[in-house]
Amino acid sequence: MNRPRGEVQRRWLAGVGQHAEIAPDAWVPGAWVLSIGGAEQSHVNLDDPTDIFYEYLRRLANHLDLMARPGEPLKVLHLGAGALTLARYLAATRPGSEQVAVDSERELLGFVLEKLPVTGAAGIRTVIADAREVLDQELAGERFDAVVLDVFAGADAPEHLRADEFHAEIQQMLAPGGIALINVGDDPPLDFVRQQLRAMEAIYRQVTMAAPTELFGGRFPGNFILMGTDAPWDAGQVDALRALGPHPGSVLSGIGLDGFRKP
Repeated sequence: MNRPRGEVQRRWLAGVGQHAEIAPDAWVPGAWVLSIGGAEQSHVNLDDPTDIFYEYLRRLANHLDLMARPGEPLKVLHLGAGALTLARYLAATRPGSEQVAVDSERELLGFVLEKLPVTGAAGIRTVIADAREVLDQELAGERFDAVVLDVFAGADAPEHLRADEFHAEIQQMLAPGGIALINVGDDPPLDFVRQQLRAMEAIYRQVTMAAPTELFGGRFPGNFILMGTDAPWDAGQVDALRALGPHPGSVLSGIGLDGFRKP
């Protein structure tokens, strides 16, 4: 496999009118950081794809770790490809998994795959498309064990991706026992993440929220991981999710979210 050289790589993204930049991590050999418009977006360790740097991505990975027996392949849809960090992780921890990574930025996905190539037959199919339109077009009729939505930039995300109906469309893509995982970043007073919680609780039998404990007080910005499923996770699974961290962190559901729903 061709390794990127240890220097900053740049590519102009016409769709967003900003530069994407891939730079070596000064502290972790073999790791790279993807930034867009100067803001860090993804971290990839090519030498060890199981090394996940960002806390919110680690929480997403924890859910996938607990979905099935260790090493058992899953079929996963990633809406928002980034640098394919989570897809690379799953390919390493669950070889043989079938994955689809969707991103609307053709130049970004091409840049990532050129500079940070995916090893061998990792089973990752990439699709250039809108995160919502792809569900009833290119992927119509397919079902997934997990659908990961990681496209939100808070309440400034495109309206059609923030709509309540989008969650119902994601639910229709799930195989029996499947889970929807949504990364929601928000700033105080956290109205956007509460709206997303209400939308998911209206359609799923169980919804959980995982985040650093301090975020549930509503005074700090950050990322929440929402999981929706129609095959509820029992108390043992939720406890296992809490134990995986990162710490200090909380995983809340049901009445445990009463205080968050109404600040």
